[in-house]
Amino acid sequence: MDEFRAVLKARAFISEVGASALPVRVEAYLEHINAVLHPQTDMEPDEAGYSFSNGGKHYICVNANDRPDRQRFTICHEIAHIVLRLPSEHKALTTWSYAKRPPAEVCCDVFAAELLLPYRLFKEEAEKMPMGFASVEDLAGRFHASTTATGSRFAAVIGTPCAFVLSEQGKVRYASRSTTLRDANAWIQLRLDIPRGSLSEKVRAGSPSDGTQKVDADIWFNDWDRGGALLEEARHFPRWDQTLTMLWFEDEEVPPPKGKDEEFREDEEELGLAELDGNLRWPSKSRRR
Repeated sequence: MDEFRAVLKARAFISEVGASALPVRVEAYLEHINAVLHPQTDMEPDEAGYSFSNGGKHYICVNANDRPDRQRFTICHEIAHIVLRLPSEHKALTTWSYAKRPPAEVCCDVFAAELLLPYRLFKEEAEKMPMGFASVEDLAGRFHASTTATGSRFAAVIGTPCAFVLSEQGKVRYASRSTTLRDANAWIQLRLDIPRGSLSEKVRAGSPSDGTQKVDADIWFNDWDRGGALLEEARHFPRWDQTLTMLWFEDEEVPPPKGKDEEFREDEEELGLAELDGNLRWPSKSRRR
């Protein structure tokens, strides 16, 4: 099982259930697979939930002390384990951590995000919204989903070139990019430190998280040679040492690839070459070949 097939199976599942209203009813998902929900108050803080089968029925247990949006994601994650028939590897990780998640758990996360934020419903709403965390937080409230899941989904489906990045303990762990950025090879390198000079670095160090900052695109995108300025917004959560970042181009368009003439002009500016004045200056003999 890979993420692409997990997405296809999730969309087929949504089609079978017929989810069409906001927020989606996880109860309908449970009924479709003949599953019983058991909220529990005695789970550990880092334990989100688990599932098991008995007598032809599925049972999903969730931590009743978690936020409602977290419980909804856990329910959909456990539905993914049942539908995709993937074994649980929860004991191998901390539920809130994005570092070193097993492939099966990643596929179940992808499946869960599809169920909570169905592609067609979400894209229709997201395309109406302006860029920024305010829109992500508004959509998260309307879909009853977490800011993290909604931000990732927002970047993945919207037509405007943008990216959503999750960093943990000062290192980039996950990045979701719009199709336009993927097509332009705007690659965000994982497992590296948050870029120096970025707003995300400053917010993690304690600076206010309100407002945007303009940054050069190449501090976030690996081997980026198109230039351009990004607008960056960031949120930091000290409890988990996680930083959420939103990036989009100032004019909301990906800069075109640089041609040779443009590169030559930039080289001239960098070298400080004088303007042409009609007087040819031949190189010295020591540099002739």
